[in-house]
Amino acid sequence: MKFTVLTLFPEIPRAFFETSIMAKAVERGIIAYDLVNIRDFAFDRHKTCDDKPYGGGAGQLLMAEPLGRALDSVKAYKKHVIYVTPSGKPFTQKKAQELSQKDELVLICGRYEGIDQRIIDSYVDDEISIGDYVMSSGEVAATVVIDAVYRLVKDVITQESLEEESYSDGLLEYPQYTHPAVYKDLAVPEVLTSGNHELIRKWRLKKRLEKTLANRPDLISAARMTGSLTAEAEKMIEEITNHVSLKRVRKRN
Repeated sequence: MKFTVLTLFPEIPRAFFETSIMAKAVERGIIAYDLVNIRDFAFDRHKTCDDKPYGGGAGQLLMAEPLGRALDSVKAYKKHVIYVTPSGKPFTQKKAQELSQKDELVLICGRYEGIDQRIIDSYVDDEISIGDYVMSSGEVAATVVIDAVYRLVKDVITQESLEEESYSDGLLEYPQYTHPAVYKDLAVPEVLTSGNHELIRKWRLKKRLEKTLANRPDLISAARMTGSLTAEAEKMIEEITNHVSLKRVRKRN
């Protein structure tokens, strides 16, 4: 899979592509990337890429001409183009999985107040938001999308590692522990050292349900609507809910 990133600051995404698991995926030939500096396609000697918006208002916009020329240079009209923007559709694990099936993604990193709408109308296939907040760096937002997508590409990470992650089946991930067995008088749960794989499976499912109920109850509702919760999970939810209700009653008394 290839990622092509159009940016005013290629040094920001370059650091990501050259470190950790991504660097190994690039070295192994699983992932390829190209960083395109939009300034290289500006017309004037100052490499101007932004200007004031028509109609007035604060801030600057990335101009259509340099960005359009940059997109044409990578034949973006033949590829899947993403613009990361606070006004885009929410980015989800499901969307990351969908994008991981593409051969190449072209990502536009906005700056200032964004980009000329004519670029969006002419080139962009997906407008994606990584959250309900505003950032100054489209490069950071684009890197978030790339990070979530590339790790789902075959052979980047083992399938086993992906199967029980948060959102993989609509639930959050269970707590995990490693050495030492006791840290500041806190011991690893005995079930995890028991060697009983069935007990461990049940413990992990229950912990996933507890965390999801506490932090993202909307995911439980969504899982019920799709029918992805098992009878075992529903029984555990009932037990967890009853236990929490009992604790609240005792606390009031």
